[in-house]
Amino acid sequence: MTDTATVSLRTEDRAHGKVAFLTVENERKLNTFSTPVMEAFVAAVEGLKDDADLRALVVTGRGPKAFVGGADIREMAGIRDEAGARAFITRVHRTCASLRDLPVPVIGRVNGYALGAGLELVAACDMRIASDNAVFGMPEVRVGIPSVVEAALLPGLIGWGRTRRLLILAENLDAAEALDWGLVEKVVPAADLDAAVDQWLDMIGAAGPQAIRAQKALIRQWEDLPLREAVAAGIDSFAGSWKTSEPADMLGAFFAEKDKAKKG
Repeated sequence: MTDTATVSLRTEDRAHGKVAFLTVENERKLNTFSTPVMEAFVAAVEGLKDDADLRALVVTGRGPKAFVGGADIREMAGIRDEAGARAFITRVHRTCASLRDLPVPVIGRVNGYALGAGLELVAACDMRIASDNAVFGMPEVRVGIPSVVEAALLPGLIGWGRTRRLLILAENLDAAEALDWGLVEKVVPAADLDAAVDQWLDMIGAAGPQAIRAQKALIRQWEDLPLREAVAAGIDSFAGSWKTSEPADMLGAFFAEKDKAKKG
């Protein structure tokens, strides 16, 4: 395990490969994003990008109260000009983008408040499991600034109308509402959160590692492509799978298991 004052990163070797767990360690301030926290976060994620054995990353916040409670509002209050504001919000973007650029799936383990930049981090994850006490919101307009950067992902998750409601009215959502809106994919009691995450990790681990990486990359392409080009990209990805033996190996294992079951 490697630790700093701002994040902790640990890895586990599991039956199907390595899994990483990245925790924001700023519990006293609801795991808010200050510049040191964001810089440490990005460095930790960047350090995982070239790990060929990595199967998935789980992101969460320390303690039972918050995933990420937003950007550090005291640091924001110290911003004096446009250049300072641009530098700060660019760091927020890079923090969120680091998860989208990681070649393996990122699971958001949402264990409490996910507000502002914290909700943008949620949106940047590939999949999201929330505890039933989680709270989601984009309160920026209440302090005189718009919601920006990875808030642009929200229409793709929850639609334009709900995005407008969330950003303009700055109201909070509970976990049940977030699930209904499509902001998260699963909600469980807080005591069951780790078990639910482990279930997803097992499902990822049971799939082909190269197929999972190809699927994440392809989904990212689909976000930006017209339908005809998205389909063409998928054909290229499918054909490219045969550059390795993974499809043949896994298809062979599938039919071998099926034949074994038939023979009883």
